[in-house]
Amino acid sequence: MRLLLLLCAVLLGGPAFAQSDSVQTELARGRYLVETIAGCGNCHTPQGPGGPIAGMALAGNQVVDDNPAFRAVAPNITPDRETGIGAWTDAQLFRAIREGIRPDGSLIGPPMPFQFYRGLADADVRAMIAYLRSLRPVRNVSEKSVYRIKLPPAYGPPVGAIAAPPKADRVAYGAYLAGPMGHCLDCHTPLTEHGRDMARAGQGGQQFPGPWGVSVAADITAHGLGNWRDAEIERAIRTGVSRDGRKLLPPMAFAYYKNIAPDDMGALIGYLRTLK
Repeated sequence: MRLLLLLCAVLLGGPAFAQSDSVQTELARGRYLVETIAGCGNCHTPQGPGGPIAGMALAGNQVVDDNPAFRAVAPNITPDRETGIGAWTDAQLFRAIREGIRPDGSLIGPPMPFQFYRGLADADVRAMIAYLRSLRPVRNVSEKSVYRIKLPPAYGPPVGAIAAPPKADRVAYGAYLAGPMGHCLDCHTPLTEHGRDMARAGQGGQQFPGPWGVSVAADITAHGLGNWRDAEIERAIRTGVSRDGRKLLPPMAFAYYKNIAPDDMGALIGYLRTLK
């Protein structure tokens, strides 16, 4: 009987079904992160006059920043083998996302927020890689970024194993979402020559010029939010509408943030309330 059951499991693919469930769960997590709070397409999807170009999701060659210090162009991160990440191994992608080092050893420059990405959990990086692998390859050659500043040899020592905080700890998990995953603090924290001044995390003030004019990162600390209600903060994050009805400006990735899960949004707002 035991042999018969084992044979049935092999023929029917019992273990394979379990593995498939695991893979699908990882893919779903990766899709959720990439398409919502991480907002990867906000930089990596090329834009036309009417918004994202159809059929070019995450295909790169989008100028993200052009200033006296550098001209940054987001690369193609679809699995195209010649113009995207298709020829990279998972380990190479993992290192590039979290530590900013390409397979050839060169450093990925700003504005990729590696000060925060270095805190991404192992499981979440793997999930994001799995999702990127599942995308339709798009052949699209990206212009190379040009840096007129000296980049550091690395953004820090090699990163060890990292686990995300438990979701039950809403403030800690909210900090993870606002920092490593959503990198809200990358735009909303004052920048110094040594990186973001985390002693003033969330206090805003940085200017972002673009086709929209010049937007200024808001103070998203408890002081800056003042008497905003949670629902008003959520509306601003999801839809780009301020509490007074004013339309907020890019580069906030409202098109992605609108689909953040309610529990994650609650944790994120709860964490912002703790910032001084």
